[in-house]
Amino acid sequence: MVVAVLANGCGNDWLDLQPSTSVETEGSLNALSDFEFTMNGIYSTMQSYYYYGARMQYYGDVTGDDVQAYSASKRCATYYQFGYNKDNAPTTFWRTCYDIIQNANIVINSIDGIVYDGEDEQGKTLFEAYRNDLKGQALAVRALALFDITRLYGYPYLKDNGASLGGVIVEDVVGIAYKPKRSTVAECYDKIIKYLTDAIPLLATEKEKKSSDWLARSVRGKMNRWSAMTLLSRVYLYKGDDANAFKTAEEAIKGAEKDGYGLWSNDEYTDVWAKDFTSEVFFEIVNLLTDSPGKESMGYLCSSSGYKDMILTSSFVDFLQKDKNDVRYKMFKISSKRAYIQKYPGQEGDNGPADANIPVFRMSELYLNAAEAAVKLEDNDNAVYYLDKIVSRGNPDNTVEGTTITLDRVLDERRKEFFGEGHRMFDVLRNGGKIVRKNVSISAISSTKHLSLQDYAKEFDWNMYKVVLPIPKAEMDANPNMAGQQNPGY
Repeated sequence: MVVAVLANGCGNDWLDLQPSTSVETEGSLNALSDFEFTMNGIYSTMQSYYYYGARMQYYGDVTGDDVQAYSASKRCATYYQFGYNKDNAPTTFWRTCYDIIQNANIVINSIDGIVYDGEDEQGKTLFEAYRNDLKGQALAVRALALFDITRLYGYPYLKDNGASLGGVIVEDVVGIAYKPKRSTVAECYDKIIKYLTDAIPLLATEKEKKSSDWLARSVRGKMNRWSAMTLLSRVYLYKGDDANAFKTAEEAIKGAEKDGYGLWSNDEYTDVWAKDFTSEVFFEIVNLLTDSPGKESMGYLCSSSGYKDMILTSSFVDFLQKDKNDVRYKMFKISSKRAYIQKYPGQEGDNGPADANIPVFRMSELYLNAAEAAVKLEDNDNAVYYLDKIVSRGNPDNTVEGTTITLDRVLDERRKEFFGEGHRMFDVLRNGGKIVRKNVSISAISSTKHLSLQDYAKEFDWNMYKVVLPIPKAEMDANPNMAGQQNPGY
């Protein structure tokens, strides 16, 4: 095993491993439990407020038209205003994702060397299933990290069929001397799809995990087969491979339902956010009183009793008010003339929104992915079938049966379902749409107005250069092989 920790190097610091997940000696991973410990460290990194603890969610929302910064002094304001440049751009997305990739590579490249030393065939079978599941988790989280890097730093695939530059593909355990070049968006997507298609058959189902003492060690708060398939269907949609997006989503829905998962009901929708490990959530970031980003977490940042970093825009509240009987209309709270997201209340007995779990992959996304792909495939019957499950769950008096489903209709439903979960800007731009930020007069939230914005941030599509982040300055300065590879406009 390669020693992968170089903690004091300058330059490519995104290759350094965090102390909680570092592998310090050649013989430190001798049992599957050691690899599980490494995976736990990876999930802890994902939990950071630099990634799915907060910033990945609010970046995708405040750069859109449904959520905005409360004021110019808030954490998310620079993202919302597109105020970054090549010298002040955040480094945390880049570094955090590559920390995860580096550690995942350790697991992927080494775990097959751990073999069962007993003679019991059943024990060997369970051991191999446990090993496969851990490797599958590592492949899936590596895919997620590379996907996020690619959509943060690379233009939407359909803008130029993936010809623009995306992230860096790293599959080995590398050191500080490693000076990579960026790959194209298309090359990154090929790798992401390969990682996920390799991971899915390795990952255990919920029933398999619960039936085995070996696999039950990592049932909750970990990537499973259905979360990996949800991500894969999303990746196919972003790429424009609608046939595979639909096929993957449909297979995942059927498999997950047999495995005990299902959509939340209309009656439970408003209360279920305060519970952990519910029937609809395949993978969530687990926050505990003793282990969470605390007041830097998404829950506290969007709470009216917290830091009040972000609020709903007046145009989005106006959109939601078109159907006040939709249960999702209840997922915001008006306070002091502003509307606050109510999806992260925290579990009972915890420290409120500061320690709320954060859903990352939900079954509702599979239904909406299937509906969107079906629309693009001109398969209206399936578009109606899958979209109606979400529409009627939102308001049982509503249905889309007997109608022709359009892409805009599906995207409207995604707006209702996923606000505050980091999808909006990506959903619009990957489809070649336009973000339009406007103010609407609503007396109940009369204090809500867009902040001062440059013209390019008021109305834009995928041609606006700041819809992708610049590669961090430290990386560009330290890596001569990235010369000339900064994103256009920066």
